[in-house]
Amino acid sequence: MLQITERTLVLVKPDGVSRGLIGEITTRLERIGLKLIGLKMVKIDEAHALKHYGANDEWYESIGSKMKDFFSKIGFDPGENLLEKSNRELGEMVQRWNVDYLTAGRIVAMIWEGTDAVKLVRKMVGPTYPSDATPGTIRGDYSHDSPLNSNTEKRSVQNLVHASGRPDEATDEIELWFKKEEILS
Repeated sequence: MLQITERTLVLVKPDGVSRGLIGEITTRLERIGLKLIGLKMVKIDEAHALKHYGANDEWYESIGSKMKDFFSKIGFDPGENLLEKSNRELGEMVQRWNVDYLTAGRIVAMIWEGTDAVKLVRKMVGPTYPSDATPGTIRGDYSHDSPLNSNTEKRSVQNLVHASGRPDEATDEIELWFKKEEILS
């Protein structure tokens, strides 16, 4: 059976750092057999956060559409006639909230290596929205935020961690967050 060793980026976001969850998150990833090969605590600026999120026209449209669908399904507009805005305007607003969230405090950036690391970490982290995450996942056990709360309060969902979604995304993110000499294999 072919096994693929890959690397993935995990960020403990400012809410996870301020709540003292770094050790718990790291322990969970070590226990499933992944190897920690890069680790640092940083405070980033807006430019770095914008590079991390890397939004483009397609991203703005997708996020705006998802936001409209969500509020249409529950029959609620969180104010300021958000549902009357274009998908792009909504996407740009969410981008701003994400940047504000990522720059709000210290972040712990980590590189994990192992067989199918990207997929394995995503399973351990759970869905983007903690309110959808099952017990046993990091977000399911340690967070309870929802898109309704965050959008109503005009902020990003506080979901503790970021985990690369695909191997190619992990490669790009690792290059953004780490210098080659900071990676110890």
